[in-house]
Amino acid sequence: MRRVLLVEDNPDLAFGLRTSLEVEGYDVLHAETGAQGLETALAEAPDLIVLDLMLPEMSGYEVLRRLRREGREMPVLILTARGEEADKVQGFRLGADDYVVKPVGVLEFLARVEALLRRAQPRAAAATVARFGDLEVDGDRRMVAIGGVEIELSPLEFDLLNALALRRGSLVSRAELLKEVWGYRSLVESRTVDTHIAKLRAKIDGGERSRIVTVRKKGYRLRMAG
Repeated sequence: MRRVLLVEDNPDLAFGLRTSLEVEGYDVLHAETGAQGLETALAEAPDLIVLDLMLPEMSGYEVLRRLRREGREMPVLILTARGEEADKVQGFRLGADDYVVKPVGVLEFLARVEALLRRAQPRAAAATVARFGDLEVDGDRRMVAIGGVEIELSPLEFDLLNALALRRGSLVSRAELLKEVWGYRSLVESRTVDTHIAKLRAKIDGGERSRIVTVRKKGYRLRMAG
């Protein structure tokens, strides 16, 4: 049974979300403060964390920052009333995998939880290793290397790079990436893709030219060499 940690200080909302998750078969842990959420996450290692930002004792941002600093890579879904773009960008930069603004429908919430958990599970991919100059993307082993040196990526970052690699240098639109990597069929802001592309570039780029080419107003593709 997959375990979800819900860090939410609103008792009515927490009750509703917990009940919905349990009906779907999830084992749910609940923390009412940021400090308690961080402690529970480190001790219990849940499969996914649903994290509010405005929490007593410690903000959700700080919880997320400390989790990633500790090397914890479980997916984190921020669920908050703060809907400004700056808030979303900050969340993604700290390592959030999804960002949902309250209020949200139960079905959409559950779909996003399912998509994050599905993406975090190891899964079979293309049997061949895709090579782009010195960049290698091994779908079977979920491994990325540059010049023979393995690069650490989060599950989301690997899925994003692999989606580009499977196109063998062809253009991939933001809508296609949202559908394939995030699993959404509903409209989701393309800023989500752009933010994670920037994080991915920071890990795989080392030269003057980025390995990921931006095609203005269309999407992205991997550079075939160098």
